[in-house]
Amino acid sequence: MQITEQYLRLIEKYNRPGPRYTSYPPANHFREYADPVPLLRSVETGDAPLSLYFHLPFCETLCWFCGCHMIPTLDRNQATDYLDLLEKELALFAQHHPSGREAVQLHFGGGTPNFFGPEQIDRLAALIDRHFKFAADAEKSVELDPRRLSPAHVEAFARMGLTRASFGVQDSNPEVQKVIHREQPQAMNVAAMETLRANGFDSVNVDLIYGLPLQTPETFDRTLDQVLELAPDRFAVFNYAHVPWMRPAQKILEKAGLPDARTKLQLLKLCIERLTAAGYVYIGMDHFALPDDELVVAQREGSLQRNFQGYSTRAGVEICGFGISSISQGADSYRQNVKDLVSYRACLQRGQLPIAKGYELTDEDKLRADVIMRLMCDLALDFGAMSAKWGIDFKRHFADALAQMEEPAEDGLVELTATGLKVTERGRLFIRNLAMCFDAYLEPAVEGRYSRTV
Repeated sequence: MQITEQYLRLIEKYNRPGPRYTSYPPANHFREYADPVPLLRSVETGDAPLSLYFHLPFCETLCWFCGCHMIPTLDRNQATDYLDLLEKELALFAQHHPSGREAVQLHFGGGTPNFFGPEQIDRLAALIDRHFKFAADAEKSVELDPRRLSPAHVEAFARMGLTRASFGVQDSNPEVQKVIHREQPQAMNVAAMETLRANGFDSVNVDLIYGLPLQTPETFDRTLDQVLELAPDRFAVFNYAHVPWMRPAQKILEKAGLPDARTKLQLLKLCIERLTAAGYVYIGMDHFALPDDELVVAQREGSLQRNFQGYSTRAGVEICGFGISSISQGADSYRQNVKDLVSYRACLQRGQLPIAKGYELTDEDKLRADVIMRLMCDLALDFGAMSAKWGIDFKRHFADALAQMEEPAEDGLVELTATGLKVTERGRLFIRNLAMCFDAYLEPAVEGRYSRTV
């Protein structure tokens, strides 16, 4: 991958705001529901296994780059109060959820889940076990912050049966860390990895971000040296999403200056080259994994999935989210909880599930969601297979989308044939743009709605 003027022209041409397609339609199309009953239909009548997500929103400090729904605080009493609220939400959810459906996934995100102390983690485990039964091979994972992580935290999550974890490094350069308000020496990362491995965590993911202030290929090369020493099972290498209209703290980063398009492309090139040379497989978008990782196996077998939690191997699950801002996904709808503690508490005190918005899927939505998922997971589409699966003439049904693909094909991003399409190595960088061709709801690209695609 050479950084040529042609590549830069492609970046300039295609680098525009667009969805990340962790759902289709994207969450900005959700609407308010006076009565959320239609959004709970799959919970009440479905039989799909469950994937549980708990949003634990507290952090001791705010990282300036952060785009998550989080609450900065040093008050540990807030965690206890939040558990009281989660207990009420779970009790209300149980009124809609019939017993007998197993949970096959459990994930804790944030915020910083290890803001909660070991005793609070044990209490949360007891609350979950009171309401859900897990399959013997359930996948249980957590996002962690090495700066606040103790062996007691890891031991508490291990008692819950967790064997997967991820933690952010972002960048190991002290100057970059200072600018983004996240100072994290390599010794903390080493200690976190050693503690996780010692407690039976057999799959650990490390997060990096490119596009941050002061990053250069030379400094990021040293970051890659250090994170490769950790020998994680997976990497998530995110393009920094600069959305200051949604996250005002990000404006602080503008003072230090953000890398230009050429530098960002060089950083991405460096990541791809270094990680693949180290034996990791580039799955797509922003994920890398070792060759025997189940994500790589799933992609090879055509069973890889994508949802609000990123790439997954579990198909046909119903995602049930708990806590502020969490998103749930059933067979026919999405629903999202309120995003602030005041509204969350008020709903629960009224005896209502804290659902703020949702969306009921049409048959056309389900079709397009599947097409976009297969494109982003398989990096290819088989027109005949999709026609047979959905009972349509794919080329006729998506004639407009395929017409939009002609220009990317001319630019070498995708190979089009009479029977299907295949994303090229160059096209991987523009996979969001390619998916946008199949988006029936895509509005004119405007600043203030999505992050840029490259």
